[in-house]
Amino acid sequence: MSTVNPRRWWALAVLATAQFMVIMDTSIIGVALPEMQRDLGFSQGDLQWVFNAYVIAFGGLLLLGGRLSDLLGARRVFVSGWVVMIAGSVVAAAANTAAVEVVGRAVQGVGGALIAPASVTLLMMIFGHNPKELGKALAFYGAAAPAGGTAGVFLGGVFTEWLSWPWVFIIYIPIGIATLLATGLLPAVAGRRGAVDVLGAIAVTAGLALAVFAIVRAPDVGWAAGETVLELAGAALLLVVFLVVQKSVREPLMPLKVWRTPGLGPSNLAMALLGAAWIPMWYFLNLYLQQVLGYGAFASGAALLPMTILLMLFMTVITAKLLGRFGARPLIAGGLLVLALGLVWLSAVEPTGTFVVDVLPASLVAALGMSLAYIPAMMAAISRVPQEQAGLASGIVNTTYQVGSALGLAALTALATSRGASELGNLPALTEGFSSAFLTAAGIAAAGALFTLLLMRGSTSGAAPAPEPAGEAHGESVGV
Repeated sequence: MSTVNPRRWWALAVLATAQFMVIMDTSIIGVALPEMQRDLGFSQGDLQWVFNAYVIAFGGLLLLGGRLSDLLGARRVFVSGWVVMIAGSVVAAAANTAAVEVVGRAVQGVGGALIAPASVTLLMMIFGHNPKELGKALAFYGAAAPAGGTAGVFLGGVFTEWLSWPWVFIIYIPIGIATLLATGLLPAVAGRRGAVDVLGAIAVTAGLALAVFAIVRAPDVGWAAGETVLELAGAALLLVVFLVVQKSVREPLMPLKVWRTPGLGPSNLAMALLGAAWIPMWYFLNLYLQQVLGYGAFASGAALLPMTILLMLFMTVITAKLLGRFGARPLIAGGLLVLALGLVWLSAVEPTGTFVVDVLPASLVAALGMSLAYIPAMMAAISRVPQEQAGLASGIVNTTYQVGSALGLAALTALATSRGASELGNLPALTEGFSSAFLTAAGIAAAGALFTLLLMRGSTSGAAPAPEPAGEAHGESVGV
């Protein structure tokens, strides 16, 4: 008979904080980007690498992080991830060139790829024997991700305005140390024997990085240029190699049979398109506020605080109730459609616009759409898999969100640049570029809504996966 961990809710607080910080690392740099651009010499087109270096390492290595969590023990990998995250934060904060900054961000991404899947494994180990508590824990943990993403926008403004941009990375050092000191609250379970699919991890990460690199460079060298075609073909080949490896090796990072789970494919497609629409939105909204409306870093972060409040309110109070009543499918589709409407509204921004007219109402509509879609899509991805595969399903859906974010931002940056977003100081041209990005992101979100209605069957309540028989979870990790 399993013993209930009396400190389980404190342990959940540690895991949710880790999730909050890992996802915040993708957004806290948003408001600081113009300052970093001036100090480190980034071009307007290359500035996105501050974001994508993290996302590529994070998304590309999430499955490997889950596998290592399974083999080496989740708490050990969780600790290792924070050590790497702290090291990357030191490099990023101390960077004096664009290249060093990108390296620091990539190292942070590696740390995040170890922390996130280990956190899910630990959560399942702590709460897996009580379906009611597991549902509450997953909802709380799931809300930490979008909360971290949106809170990062505001906190980035605070640090950049009142201190300096390196503080968006320095903040991870004391929090990382505090988290390491709190890991005694987490269960220590030995790993198990097994092989690590290094080739698969290299193939998927390199394929994603090459695809983003090709898309970023395409506006300068031409979409039909030989090097662009070769780079995209190479990216496709690497991703095919990844699939072949997953089918042929004995212990793959991502067993392909998991895709037979009902609803897993459509929910992952929804998450990828959600990331491809949402992340470019806040990226270009930050640039519009600062480069067109002339806001400072703090004012820009504060301007997005209403989005943060709305997201937190809906994520923690309302969405869970709606999910239980209506199921995941209508919320995912409806949320993506509402996000699309907000993005269409944002595409009407003017060079002489104002926050109250051009930004506030449209951003709130977009945030409402995100808050309706994110947790239902996450829960739909893991609700029908056996508990022993919950960590794998969570790793996959997090990966698809990050991959969608990276590719979406790369593609929309290329589009915005080609429409004038590279012409700093030319407010009409900048606005035209940003508007084009918002409108295209709206199309991506609308496509996600349509695909969800067409491909996702049933209501998919988003309930937590059924618990394992008592004792099984203590033999090995539940991770990937």
